Amino acid sequence: MVANSDLCQLGRKGLLNSNSFTVIRDDAFAGLFHLEYLQEEQRAAGIDMCLSLFPQCTGPWHPAEEMSQLDRAELWQPDPKQGSGLALCADVTRVQFIEGNKIETISRNAFRGLRDLTHLSLANNHLKALPRDVFSDLDSLIELDLRGNKFQCDCKAKWLFLWLKMTNSTVSDVLCIGPAEYQDKKLNDVTSFDYECTTTDFVVHQILPYQSVSVDTFNSKNDVFVAIAQPSMENCMVLEWDHIEMNFRSYDNITGQSIVGCKAVLVGDQVFVVVAQLFGGSHIYKFDESWTKFVKFQDIEVSRISKPNDIELFEIDSEMFFVIADSSKAGLSTVYKWNNKGFYSYQSLHEWFRDTDAEFLDIDGKSYLILSSRSQVPIILQWNKASKKFVPHSEIPNMEDVLAVKSFRMQDDLYITLTRFIGDSRVMKWNSKQFVEIQALPSRGAMTLQPFSFKNNYYLALGSDYTFSQIYQWDGEKKIFRLFKEIYVQAPRSFTAVSTDRRDFFFASSFKGNTQIFEHIIIDLSL
Repeated sequence: MVANSDLCQLGRKGLLNSNSFTVIRDDAFAGLFHLEYLQEEQRAAGIDMCLSLFPQCTGPWHPAEEMSQLDRAELWQPDPKQGSGLALCADVTRVQFIEGNKIETISRNAFRGLRDLTHLSLANNHLKALPRDVFSDLDSLIELDLRGNKFQCDCKAKWLFLWLKMTNSTVSDVLCIGPAEYQDKKLNDVTSFDYECTTTDFVVHQILPYQSVSVDTFNSKNDVFVAIAQPSMENCMVLEWDHIEMNFRSYDNITGQSIVGCKAVLVGDQVFVVVAQLFGGSHIYKFDESWTKFVKFQDIEVSRISKPNDIELFEIDSEMFFVIADSSKAGLSTVYKWNNKGFYSYQSLHEWFRDTDAEFLDIDGKSYLILSSRSQVPIILQWNKASKKFVPHSEIPNMEDVLAVKSFRMQDDLYITLTRFIGDSRVMKWNSKQFVEIQALPSRGAMTLQPFSFKNNYYLALGSDYTFSQIYQWDGEKKIFRLFKEIYVQAPRSFTAVSTDRRDFFFASSFKGNTQIFEHIIIDLSL
């Protein structure tokens, strides 16, 4: 170990080279403010002459005191008053120190205060890692020699990897001894540490003190908004992101009766919200600039929609549509189309099937709708370009009683999730002809299995009415979703991703408790 009080004793052996110490502690060179070289070259005669100038070195040495005398004597310039001895002493100090030892550990502040140091050699030691920012005080460093060490090029080396990219100093090659994929490679040749040295987490950002069943998000005039359906409070609450307070605040409130869905529809510069209600009919509201609030724009036919369960927005050939899935026996799941004056019923899909969800898909340039149902397996409808209607195409077998269907893409592949309340919810992949199962996820009271992604991290949120909800993360190597985290949300009904101000959130609606907003954070494991 090298500490401040050891330098003189080591100096008698050739200063700090070719010794057997293994550790350099914080402030080991304190007081040597004008030290320029820490390097190996043995000159025993020079050391003797240096020691003769400072007889205090025969006992315990305090380098901050004695070496400061060298500083005041212009350490690196020959002094005619002192003669050649001091010049030789200066040369010894310049070219000897820390090579050829057995150093395994260097403390983070070992070189603190050495702002004039220009050359540093740690060559031929046993170093496998260096502490973050160990060279931060070396403002004048010109050359750094790290040869002869075997570094572990793992997360602890990430800071060194980045420092090597930015420093103006000349640095010898840093050779990796591990991990296996980097063995005998140079640290500079590593592509990146971003994947190996980062992980993610979800932390509670904000609690909204009310129940909700659905959350939708939309952008308008460079601001981010969220529409939350609150059946018990008979509201569709519209929130906006506050760029100063950095949270979501109330913006407007659309009142109604047993509101179960609020879906934003943007047509040009106009903003509409489809408000689905269990009683009193469903309605469409439009944002009025003069009133700076949403006002009723039109009604949706009561005869067609009895028990709305989902609203899905989509566009075909630059024309805007939305479909409402109706879960009553007497209801009709219906497609509505914008005709430049309003939204009007365009096509009734089928009746008596108690539809629970609708999901729009684009597959190879063709448009499809998947309808899930309480009374049959999910069916796939295809858009017929000639008739401009949806027609039956196929079904997803062996998946009765599906409550929700959601789609997502990873790279160029298309996937869907099918939610079942009890049993196994499924993840399926399109194989150019049909959807095939790739993974089953045990469900206990699940009303939603929601895919979402942030910064190339892909997740599934599986809700549960009976226990903790589970977040799964995609494992790119194993090609499956692995359990990542459990969160507690009372009776979750939806999970919705929202991004703003370079921050990522997801809303967890709750039918029996508070609505929670979680933030997705990146954790640097190299710190």
